[in-house]
Amino acid sequence: SHSLLCPPGIKCGGVLSAPSGNFSSPNFPGLYPYETECTWLIVVAEGSSVLLSFSHFELEYHDTCAYDYLQVYNGAARDRGNLLGTFCGHSPPPPFSSAWHVMAVVFRSDRHVAKHGFAAAYRKDACGGQLTGLSGEITSPRYPESYPNDAECRWSIGGASGGGPLTLVFADFQMEGGQGCGFDYVSLFDGPTVTAPHLGRYCGSARPPRTISSTPHLLIVFKSDFNIGGRGFKAHFYSAGECQEVFTTIKGNFSSPHYPNFYPNNLNCQWSIQLPPGYRVKIFFLDMELEGRSSLTGGCDYDHLSAFDGGTENGSLLGRWCGRESLAPITSRSNQLLLVLHTDRNTAKRGFSISYVGVVPMNVSCTRTDFHIQIPVQSLAPLERNRIYLGTPSCAAQVVGRNFKIHTRFDTCGTESQRRNSTSVIVSTLYIDFSVGDQEDIHQYEVQCEPKRKEASVTLIAGPDPSRLSQAENLVDAQQWEGEAIDAHEIRSQDTSDIVFISICILAGLLMVIAVVGLVLL
Repeated sequence: SHSLLCPPGIKCGGVLSAPSGNFSSPNFPGLYPYETECTWLIVVAEGSSVLLSFSHFELEYHDTCAYDYLQVYNGAARDRGNLLGTFCGHSPPPPFSSAWHVMAVVFRSDRHVAKHGFAAAYRKDACGGQLTGLSGEITSPRYPESYPNDAECRWSIGGASGGGPLTLVFADFQMEGGQGCGFDYVSLFDGPTVTAPHLGRYCGSARPPRTISSTPHLLIVFKSDFNIGGRGFKAHFYSAGECQEVFTTIKGNFSSPHYPNFYPNNLNCQWSIQLPPGYRVKIFFLDMELEGRSSLTGGCDYDHLSAFDGGTENGSLLGRWCGRESLAPITSRSNQLLLVLHTDRNTAKRGFSISYVGVVPMNVSCTRTDFHIQIPVQSLAPLERNRIYLGTPSCAAQVVGRNFKIHTRFDTCGTESQRRNSTSVIVSTLYIDFSVGDQEDIHQYEVQCEPKRKEASVTLIAGPDPSRLSQAENLVDAQQWEGEAIDAHEIRSQDTSDIVFISICILAGLLMVIAVVGLVLL
């Protein structure tokens, strides 16, 4: 399906399927022809990877490589999500290691200025190489079979444009042990070369700790001696910032890598939202376009975004989405939520944009005449009590014990009566002011009471941006209230208000009976 455009008589491009090989630009080492386009597709055994390196490189220079260029793809060509880089001028591309058993190289020249071109070599299952993706996987040679003796491999991760610090996580690790790791070992360096600061040297069967670099580069060196091996290792890396973030603020937003441009392929990115105890996390999908569902299974088998309740993928699955969907907000059951974006080897799309807001833990109850609102002080620290008010700032919360409390009658604090579904309800707005300096940030919750049933509910109506967060959702259903119980005297006061109300009704009834009897006797 790949066009191999070439002037008549010039052979270029093709499929390379031997375990190793060489290829070069047309006429190399002479000048390459004008208006030429060649595609080489390197295909080795499934389960293997390809190491590609360049021994010579000289193309016409342009600052964005708009004239003559060479492109390297991690997989079949022409898929934007697989592009590892576009190169021109005199600086050769770094050695690239593919994420799977297919790699493509595209060479193109325009109608002016020819140079000597390039010479490249590839081989399968060579260990080490340059890895530039936002995320990826590294394994020791022959993993999970025993690694060979006398091996030395170097993986240099980084160099992706705008990449942040790198996180490296070992999923499996089993190597020859020994005091000081002098036999077989994995060494990590905080930079592109062994002269960078040393982050650790590991051997044996204990998995190395999660490692985070301080630069956008990380070097992994694997070495084995002449005897005694092991299964080796499997590790994943993420580029922090674009592909892995942790949020602890009450609200925030984030998007897929490169959004609104196409996201890369071969991603496994994680965004973790961790709020104080008692909070829940409400996610709003502002935009989403991923690769669509499988026509065979109807499921999100290719690219998908998953949400998990809690901090890990072991938590309960809240949802898994793909394609172009307009999604309703979702709310976690706990104070932590994890979002994971998985993309496969081809067909990238625009991605997603998400905002979230922390749902404040609160207990709302009502009698026939009053609202009672209770919020743990620790969940809103360090806010002063006057930042929490019902209807108007004059109806601010009081601090009682370890709670902010608002106890107010229905005829105060901007409360109004409305009819909803032919039922009379009392409605007010609770404001929580998180503003700092000039940054206004006021969250609004609608508080509602049905006096006849003495049933109260609370709904988040505005978080970070009211226009975006227009869809309200009742938050009382799954509310896990862990605060102190309402004080006994408050419960008694509710009961006494009901008793007074009933007593007045009985007294009024008696007076009416007396009046009627009096009239009859007269």
